[in-house]
This record gives sequence, C-alpha cells and structure tokens, in this order.
Amino acid sequence: MAVSYASYLKLDELLALQQPRSPGPEHDEMLFIVIHQVYELWFKEMLHELGYLEQLLRDNDTPRALHTLKRILTVLKVMVAQIDVLETMTPLEFLSFRDRLESGSGFQSFQFRELEFVLGTKNPAAVARYAEGSEGRRRLEARYREPTLWDAFLAYLARNQYPVPAALRDRDVRRPPEPSREMQQVLITVYRTNPAVASVYGAAHHRHEAGHRRIRRGRIPRDDAQQARLP
Repeated sequence: MAVSYASYLKLDELLALQQPRSPGPEHDEMLFIVIHQVYELWFKEMLHELGYLEQLLRDNDTPRALHTLKRILTVLKVMVAQIDVLETMTPLEFLSFRDRLESGSGFQSFQFRELEFVLGTKNPAAVARYAEGSEGRRRLEARYREPTLWDAFLAYLARNQYPVPAALRDRDVRRPPEPSREMQQVLITVYRTNPAVASVYGAAHHRHEAGHRRIRRGRIPRDDAQQARLP
C-alpha cells in the first residue's frame, strides 16, 4: 500500500487519543486534552532538538548550533502562545470536568522534568515521584546521570581553545552548575574576541533563561491553571 498523508502521520491512532472522561462530555474538556497532548509533543521535539544541539556543540559546529538554537526559541514561542488558547476557558468551564482528572496534574509530566534536567535543573526528588520500573522513572534516571547543555557548551569552549577550568570540565553532572569567577573571565574574553562563539553563548543563555521563565510563569503544562485563577 502506498504511503498517504494519513498513514504516514498515523492519523487514525492520533485522532482516537482524545477521550474525555466527563459525562456528555463537557464541551471544554476536548480543548483541555488537545492542548496538553500538543504540549507533550512539543516537549518531545524540544528534547530531540536539545540532544542534537549538544552534539553540534561537542562537534564545534557553530553555524548548525545557531540554526538549532533559533528553532528551539521558535518552538518555545509556540508553546507559550498556546496558553492564550487555554485561557479562553473560564474557571467555571474548567471546574465542570476538573473532578474527572482526580489526582492527575501536569506536574506529573516526565518530559517536562526531562527538559529541566537537560537544562541543568536536576532534583533527585523529582525522580522519586515516579514508580520503579515506569518509563518516566527510567528516562529521568538516565537524564540525571547525563551531562547537561551547559556541559556541552563547556566542551564547545574547550574545542575553541578557551581555558575552561578543570573543576568545571570534570564536575559532577548530577549537581547544578556552580558560579565560577574563572568562567566569568573566560566568557568576558569570548565576548571581546570571538563574536561567533559569543553569539552561541548569548543565544543559548537567552533561550534557557527565557524558556524556563516563560514555562514556569505560564504554568505549562499544569492542568489546574484555571482553578488557580478563581477569586
């Protein structure tokens, strides 16, 4: 059978995944499900791109790294814009089906926690929230042991002959990056002498800070955001 648009994207399976639990069902539950499923797909794409970015940095491929950083920022903008769609749902509309979610919460998204781990915010308590042997537990345990995007950037600087302190190159990747005056001086030198490398740091730092801030502020993918807006 020839490949078609529907078969390539597995539309039959995809469009069968939206299954409201409320009686009727409540009209707005479909929007809620679609928005959060789309978030999970974007999280998957973000993890895909960040993994690629780490490899590009380790390979010292500046042009492709900048191109990938631009794509990541664009995806972040789309993710944040989805909040506007979710906020067309009033608190009362959300409460019409909220009880059907029981203890379910967007904070249980293991892909969201993976993004935090990749970007350097690692909390072992987050791993413990997932059952032994579960897919979420397995993936977070792996991410917890792996180097972060920051470590890939340090490798990139070293490839460009900058004196990255040995303590940072050999750091425990399970712990958050520590402030370093030596590293600050290296980055100042980068900004003053190498615009290409400086642009990679500027883009990566901006995307990390802005993305994490926007996601936290926007409560992505928290399912009780509407309830939080009740007077």
